[in-house]
Amino acid sequence: MDRKLATIRRITKIEPIENADKIEKVSVGGWDVIAAKEVGHKVGDLVIYCEIDSFLPIKDPDFEFLKKSSYKKLPDGTEGYKLRTMKLKGIISQGLILPLSVLDKYGKVYEDIKEGFDVTEILNISLYQPPIPAEIAGDVEGVFPSFLKKTDEERIQNLTDDYDSLKEEDWYVTEKLDGTSCTYFYDGKKFGVCGRNYEYKFNETNSLWKFAIDNDLPKKFKELYDDIQTKFCIQGELIGNGIQKNKYKLNKQEFYAFNLYDSDNMEYGNLDSLYDIAERFGIKTVPVLDEDFNLPDTYEELLKYAEGK
Repeated sequence: MDRKLATIRRITKIEPIENADKIEKVSVGGWDVIAAKEVGHKVGDLVIYCEIDSFLPIKDPDFEFLKKSSYKKLPDGTEGYKLRTMKLKGIISQGLILPLSVLDKYGKVYEDIKEGFDVTEILNISLYQPPIPAEIAGDVEGVFPSFLKKTDEERIQNLTDDYDSLKEEDWYVTEKLDGTSCTYFYDGKKFGVCGRNYEYKFNETNSLWKFAIDNDLPKKFKELYDDIQTKFCIQGELIGNGIQKNKYKLNKQEFYAFNLYDSDNMEYGNLDSLYDIAERFGIKTVPVLDEDFNLPDTYEELLKYAEGK
């Protein structure tokens, strides 16, 4: 399922911002957004909420006010506005709130839009994808395989209605490494390599492929498939030299696994199975901070837990 970047949401809270006469903090579910007071938002109003990482079209005049703060031009020449997390007057703002009147230009068919309605496609909004570094670009084999799941994890701010039921589940906590997303898979016939959105042809200069070759992953994946007769993939983050400014100051590139996915049965493996496969393949897993984690009483407490390094 594609990510719902723009949805109809209900304003749940409005709070003043200290030493700020023209702006206020407006909450929609679990998201806090700084908005202009002059708009006249009220608790209970329905609005359009656009998530961070949304890429808004430059041709829509309703988004022109973002030109100074959010303009981006992609390598292919596409222009637009990328929404990002911002901090103003000590308040963190994530996303953008727009009035429903933005939809007026699309006609009467949208008059009865209700809370939760996805308007991403209507507004021609897409997910912003940063340019792929040359050393990992490679030649594209095709789009991300449909029998696998992408590594886009859902944000807790979008799961507030389900939070009480989520507290009944067992959880573990990992550190989120900052590199480039990587998926290695075996489909019963071939070993494959993917970034976040594309599968790559074999290329010795592609960093994702180079790690796989250096660690003999094609052979190891086939051997495991022969044992279990199930299509599967391992997903993780490639970090190090040449990737995201190499914030970890590594002299080489390293892969850290965080997901084991059985694509035949469409289910994720648990932490123990991830550990087992990682050990068998001689690869690392992302740092696990807590193997037996209980969600706190509220999602706000969970967000505070996630702050910091």
